[in-house]
Amino acid sequence: MSTMNDVRDVIIIGTGPSGYTAAIYSARANLKPLVFAGPEPGGQLTLTTLVENYPGFPEGVMGPELMDNMRQQCEHFGAELIHDAVTRVDFNKRPFEIFVGAQKYLSQTVIISSGASAKLLGIESERKLIGRGVSTCATCDGAFFRNQEVIVAGGGDTAMEDSNFITKFASQVYLVHRRDKLRASKIMQERAFKNPKIKFMWDTTITDIHDVHQNTVTGVTLQNLKTGATTEMPISGVFVAIGHQPNTEFLGGQIEIDEVGYIKLKHHTMTSVKGVFAAGDVVDHYYRQAVTAAGMGCQAAMDVEKYLEARGH
Repeated sequence: MSTMNDVRDVIIIGTGPSGYTAAIYSARANLKPLVFAGPEPGGQLTLTTLVENYPGFPEGVMGPELMDNMRQQCEHFGAELIHDAVTRVDFNKRPFEIFVGAQKYLSQTVIISSGASAKLLGIESERKLIGRGVSTCATCDGAFFRNQEVIVAGGGDTAMEDSNFITKFASQVYLVHRRDKLRASKIMQERAFKNPKIKFMWDTTITDIHDVHQNTVTGVTLQNLKTGATTEMPISGVFVAIGHQPNTEFLGGQIEIDEVGYIKLKHHTMTSVKGVFAAGDVVDHYYRQAVTAAGMGCQAAMDVEKYLEARGH
């Protein structure tokens, strides 16, 4: 075990597929990475059940199991895991300073793989039913709803894209939106309006999702925001498509991010601060897949190794 005053070669912040893959590669390169698990060890995949699109698992694999396997793999090669969330960083100093509360850790390089959190509707039953009929990822879970009726909540491009995608499987998609017009781009709107399997429910919000006791989605309570009237609706799945929030607050604006908060990369996986790299959903709001995040984690670890070599490590 290290002491906090040791200067590490690399500290990895976050443990989704990108963080774990970065840890596997940097551990095998003998960089002895220190990995902070963060508030959601394993990231968004721990909120899913069956993952069918990760290569190498013909029958699919449970999300938490896949993440646990990655954790064991990086520890097997010598990565050190700390089950704490990084609260702030100081990238103005060399070595870099990483804080968990008052505790300070030092490192020559940092890989930020803190991910993004799906924005949720904020209903109590929603969190309890995630992975049991409530989903934040259409490409991950759409195929589980063959010939069933589902709801998509949202009004932006993601909601349109998700609705269109799910119609490949579902018999009917109800798109529930709080307003009477969409935020989505014109082309995405037109595509959704033309799709006969998508039915729009305007000025409507979901106030409850049933049924926590049965541990599966059986229906929803909807409220019309103009009339206040509530209706019960039987449904098999609820897809929440109201966007993602990149987990970059702890960085305190010390590296360049875009207007939404995603980290901007400057050269391969390097950020605007030399020696600080980023990978996975904290950077990528386009693909947002486990396999692409893992790929970026590999790239970041290889970039760290080259960076340290160039500095005469």
